[in-house]
Amino acid sequence: MRKVVAIIALVFGVAFSANAQDKAVKTIALEQTSGEFTQKQITVSEGTYVFSISNNAVGHNVGFVLVPKGKDLSDPKNHIQTAYVKEQVQTGKTVASNPTKLAKGEYVYFCPLNPTSTDNTLIVK
Repeated sequence: MRKVVAIIALVFGVAFSANAQDKAVKTIALEQTSGEFTQKQITVSEGTYVFSISNNAVGHNVGFVLVPKGKDLSDPKNHIQTAYVKEQVQTGKTVASNPTKLAKGEYVYFCPLNPTSTDNTLIVK
């Protein structure tokens, strides 16, 4: 009987722990217009984030790339791949990334499909 109670307690503990982790995920909403992100610099605290990217009348699909500052932006090995949107963002639509854990530091974000500048900065404190 003690084993059954222990197993039930373990199952509930894992379920509540997973639910608490889900609530800890925050969203960073970014909007792209033709040639640029409307938000040039964002400051957030360490944590897990989903990037929600909106395509506001760009006229073609857009994407999202996040790279630690100082790394070669053109090398996909340096991209934080969990931050990629799950699919290209069509005009008038919004698409999210997978949850991405961000450590303290500075990151650069840009769109490889919409020639946005590469001086957009995400600061994690």
